[in-house]
Amino acid sequence: MHIIVLGGGVVGVTTAFYLLRDGHEVTVIDRQPAPARETSFANAGLVAPGHAYTWASPRAPRILWKSLFDDSQALRLKLRADPAMWRWCLQFLMNCTAERSRRNTSRKLALCVYSQRALRELVAETGIDYHGIQRGLLYVYRDAASLERGVNNAGVLRDGGQRMEVLDQAGVVRVEPALAAAPIEGGIYCADDESGDAFVFTQALAKRCEAMGARFLWNQSITGFEADRERVQAVIAGGERHAADAFVLALGSFSAPVARQLGYRLPVYPVKGYSVTLPVGPDHRPPEVGGVDENHLVAWALMGDRLRFTATAEFSGYDTSHRPEDFSHMLNTARSLFPDGADYSRPSYWSCLRPMTPEGTPVLGPSSHRNLFFNTGHGHMGWTMSCGTARVVVDLMAGRRPAIDMAGMDWHTSRSSIFPSRSFA
Repeated sequence: MHIIVLGGGVVGVTTAFYLLRDGHEVTVIDRQPAPARETSFANAGLVAPGHAYTWASPRAPRILWKSLFDDSQALRLKLRADPAMWRWCLQFLMNCTAERSRRNTSRKLALCVYSQRALRELVAETGIDYHGIQRGLLYVYRDAASLERGVNNAGVLRDGGQRMEVLDQAGVVRVEPALAAAPIEGGIYCADDESGDAFVFTQALAKRCEAMGARFLWNQSITGFEADRERVQAVIAGGERHAADAFVLALGSFSAPVARQLGYRLPVYPVKGYSVTLPVGPDHRPPEVGGVDENHLVAWALMGDRLRFTATAEFSGYDTSHRPEDFSHMLNTARSLFPDGADYSRPSYWSCLRPMTPEGTPVLGPSSHRNLFFNTGHGHMGWTMSCGTARVVVDLMAGRRPAIDMAGMDWHTSRSSIFPSRSFA
């Protein structure tokens, strides 16, 4: 069967790999000139089941409200005259109850654990090197009150089987000596978490897919489809018609506007994130264990001779512009954690769009068209979830039962009526 995957990021390329392993002919189409040039390009690098919390929590509405007047908030809301934003925000707020937050976090955790296992199996099979570090991750807190709150919040992850160890300041330094001068009270250590460069991984896996027979069409913007009510016959991209037996929509934040051309209102909205990557030389003392400063929600990960920091979740539409001052808080936090961790005079700035759903779980599997499948809405966990969601979607396409519970992720049964499965009868 010939299958076209729409999207050449980490989610689209992993989907292509598993389709090829199933014996299909695969074509990947993307508007960028090469793999992983959007959200997958400079993300946090954390493979983090130990941080699988949903953003829709009882504390989130207050944070978003404060962000209208205070840009220092980790979650920022920049209101726009965009009906899609208002629909998404309403559904997000509906998920900010304690019960729904716990349920959605439990679902995310199960998917993240399954996906991490799939990643490790893929790496063992292919031998791909992506600057992976399998030494766990640290989630650190700067005062006793926030540490206690973090330990309490982690109960839902512990209940889901996540291995976690609560550490005092000395215990954190034993795990990561580079934090010796950091102003922290303690942390939570998840020994099973890990880190790596999603961009390097995706590029290497795309080459592997090419060797397996995949065809990649770059610089091809999708402008339309040929479809009836039952099936999609072809996609129009780069001014050409591309026909296939089936299609997988894996376009990240751009899945929603593309899906609208087929009559869908996907509950996926972009959330802007920022990252800065710094060179590491022989005189620097970078951390080898990645993690998150939970008080400032700044993540870090070492990637070969580079140290990356990421922060901020900004609801501001499809704008990816940035200025050096947007990174000031992140860099100040980085210096306080690792004063000599990297060359702070040579920053490389980046911003991207995370494809968020209100629940925090992705949209996977069949659509209302019999040969169109979704693999989108991974939010800030796309790198963590990529291999697992690809396997789930490929299993569903083959008529196999996925290895995990699909509750909260199936398009037909789990999405709110605010986002009807089709916008026409």
